[in-house]
Amino acid sequence: MEKMNILVDTRSFSVSNLDKVFWPEEKYTKGDLIKYYLEISPYIIKHLQDRPIVFTRYPDGINGKHFYQKNAPEYLPDWIDTYTHYASESERDIDYILIREAAVLVWLANHACIEIHPWLSRIHNLENPDYLVIDLDPSPDNTFKQVVDIALLLKNILDELKLKSYPKTSGSEGLHIYIPVNNIYSYQQIRELGKTIASVIAGIRSDISTIERTVNKRGPKIYIDYMQNVRGKTLCSVYSVRPKKGAPVSAPLKWEEVSMISPADFTIKTILPRVKQFGDLFTAVLDESQNLDYAGEKLGMPQYVSK
Repeated sequence: MEKMNILVDTRSFSVSNLDKVFWPEEKYTKGDLIKYYLEISPYIIKHLQDRPIVFTRYPDGINGKHFYQKNAPEYLPDWIDTYTHYASESERDIDYILIREAAVLVWLANHACIEIHPWLSRIHNLENPDYLVIDLDPSPDNTFKQVVDIALLLKNILDELKLKSYPKTSGSEGLHIYIPVNNIYSYQQIRELGKTIASVIAGIRSDISTIERTVNKRGPKIYIDYMQNVRGKTLCSVYSVRPKKGAPVSAPLKWEEVSMISPADFTIKTILPRVKQFGDLFTAVLDESQNLDYAGEKLGMPQYVSK
């Protein structure tokens, strides 16, 4: 195993097998993955700050076996912070890795962590998410144009509710829509609001969309998934790499360009020039917390209206 020592800021540690191919068609290597996460670190870290993280690891590249990792490994360097949380479903403590500096991203990429999945809430307020997320998940029979049609309908509804929203590619064939909220609402409240909004959309465009959770009952329709709004559930982070052909990245978008892009446009080789040109289009997701008073009134949901 070929190793070399590197220095990232003040952290010195070894990386290995930089020439190992992770994306066979493109010949992208582990070294390419490490380089990407180091370069994107100024933009992605604020979206991961103080959030428990779940990873997907691909030690032999995207076509090899993979596994999810929540619990920090025993060999974790002592300079990487963790957060211990008791998981009632498994009846054990889980030590989640916290990503607070670029060196952590590099260390993780060296251990074949391709996907990064943060919680929707932060460790200081774990029960209250920072945003409502809607995952538009197409079936193999849907076109991306149909996904865009549902996304724009969702935006129109959110505009009527006076809720600002921010889209990003999923890094696959779908779109993720983030609605930042004041972190005073429970996961259940956020999920119920998401269900109400998703139901309205599925009612208007029942020809191409559904909220049916059972895959074999959905048919050729886009699943409007509001069920990601559960404590401990995660979506891939903005700027996270996906283990798919082309090394795509989950990329933030402007609403006005949603109908003009293809998810394949954004990869570990193309996203950096875009970010340097436009900056982080997802910054507002962290800064633009919103209350739900007006939306609660419009939807007839008094539990969201401040007393």
